[in-house]
Amino acid sequence: MKLLHKILKGASLTTALFILEACYGTPGEPYRVEEAPMYFQLLDKENGNPIPGIHVYVATWDYQAKGQDLGVTGADGICHINLPYVRDEEGPFIKFEDPNGVYAPKDTTLADLRERKVVVKLEAASAE
Repeated sequence: MKLLHKILKGASLTTALFILEACYGTPGEPYRVEEAPMYFQLLDKENGNPIPGIHVYVATWDYQAKGQDLGVTGADGICHINLPYVRDEEGPFIKFEDPNGVYAPKDTTLADLRERKVVVKLEAASAE
């Protein structure tokens, strides 16, 4: 009787594990944060002039907080960065913010990281 009980117990456990794997698949490799070297050029939407001093942030997963400050645009409006991202996930959520408040903050999700040069046009902040 004990032998039959052990066999049924083992079969039940094997069946449960099989169902778990069938539903959720085998465990994949853990998330790896990689980096994509790229650059952003920020331009004034009105006149196309480069905008210096704009901070580029990668946002946190909740899309609310600014997250890690990746850099600031130079006199040519360009910021060279190594953008952290997780492979096979939605592209990074990027925020652009003018500390002086002249330009309205802007954010975007980068879906295709093969594009290494991204031009972003900022609008002047509305006077309220």
